[in-house]
Amino acid sequence: MPRPAPLPALVAVWGRQVLGEPDGSAAGTDTWTWAVLPGPECQAWTGTLLLGTCLLYCTRSSMPICTVSMSQDFGWNKKEAGIVLSSFFWGYCLTQVVGGHLGDRIGGEKVILLSASAWGSITTVTPLLAQLSSAHLAFMTFSRILMGLLQGVYFPALTSLLSQKVRDSERAFTYSMVGAGSQFGTLLTGAVGSLLLEWYGWQSIFYFSGGLTLLWVWYVYRYLLSGKDLVLALGVLAQGLPVSRHSRVPWRRLFRKPAVWAAVISQLSAACSFFVLISWLPTFFKETFPNAKGWIFNVVPWLVAIPASLFSGFLSDHLINQGYRAITVRKLMQGMGLGLSSVFALCLGHTSSFCESVVFASASIGLQTFNHSGISVNIQDLAPSCAGFLFGVANTAGALAGVVGVCLGGYLIETTGSWTCLFNLVAIISNLGLCTFLVFGQAQRVDLSSTHEDL
Repeated sequence: MPRPAPLPALVAVWGRQVLGEPDGSAAGTDTWTWAVLPGPECQAWTGTLLLGTCLLYCTRSSMPICTVSMSQDFGWNKKEAGIVLSSFFWGYCLTQVVGGHLGDRIGGEKVILLSASAWGSITTVTPLLAQLSSAHLAFMTFSRILMGLLQGVYFPALTSLLSQKVRDSERAFTYSMVGAGSQFGTLLTGAVGSLLLEWYGWQSIFYFSGGLTLLWVWYVYRYLLSGKDLVLALGVLAQGLPVSRHSRVPWRRLFRKPAVWAAVISQLSAACSFFVLISWLPTFFKETFPNAKGWIFNVVPWLVAIPASLFSGFLSDHLINQGYRAITVRKLMQGMGLGLSSVFALCLGHTSSFCESVVFASASIGLQTFNHSGISVNIQDLAPSCAGFLFGVANTAGALAGVVGVCLGGYLIETTGSWTCLFNLVAIISNLGLCTFLVFGQAQRVDLSSTHEDL
């Protein structure tokens, strides 16, 4: 039995195939999918992208973990802390469409690598930025806006990459597997970050997450993309993307479809609800249960979310392979991801037990991962030829709602002195998105047209 090729070789082959370079066996980018590759290649790159998503959330969740300690050091109140936490989304909403469009045109893997090298560096130097002057709030707000700008391209570029390289019947599990990195990253920051916070201070969390990201960038650069590839990509960006009639996004055709608007609104609700929870849950547990161990409430919800995400992807693909309609499965996943998860979010505001709060938070976060097999994949169902662009539009709406939601959450907590209103807000947003998707959601392609119309 032949020995499998080493991981670097597998990654190099994958990179050549994505770039359309000949390797003696690859057919080319238009027909190549992970599904037809031998198992080791598929596993190698699924694992690499999972790790990239993990580090994305590892760096993103560093600030929420450190907010209480930084507020004590710099004298921030809830409103000021809310400004810092929400400022990430100010930048995040501006580069979603750009990231998706670039992913559709020059390749999602290049967009991901270039952006990761930048936000990894920003994360590493964040503690130094905090010490530059006495204007701590201004500098931290600026750094979070910059982080949002750089990380905003990641998921649209990833969606573009997966929509073009993964078969429909395996798309949900692959996306759920890679998307599980968000829980891995938050879990890693929650577990290791809580210990680093206790032993070495909040600065160590930024050094840890930023340093790991830069190591990942070096690995991908070493075994996936050559310097020539990145120079060519940068050259294309500097000169402007060539736009052919065939490559133009069919704007009018897309946004005349109720299914597209249902997908955008549902993604908006899912993203906003998740952003509000991930931003405020650490503070909720820290203030409501001050004697509780941070590693418990920062770890357990995300530990539950990982198998939940994988299970949702497996269940979705299994049901479709058993003959169930794709839209029926997508709506079932959204019912779990938005509807049932909001029920447990509401329960968080009506309990004084630490154990019950951990259970409710774990259930809500875990069920939200079903969105990976629902609306996130539905966008790829609707428009695989421009999925990055369409996901960018939807996630831009979600990021804008996240800005408002996180700020509004801080305002409500500060003015009412109660956390119940925050969880009520999450439930309202979630169920608005769910109802829209249940009524108008579809899974048929809407990007097919003999002529592409542009605004």
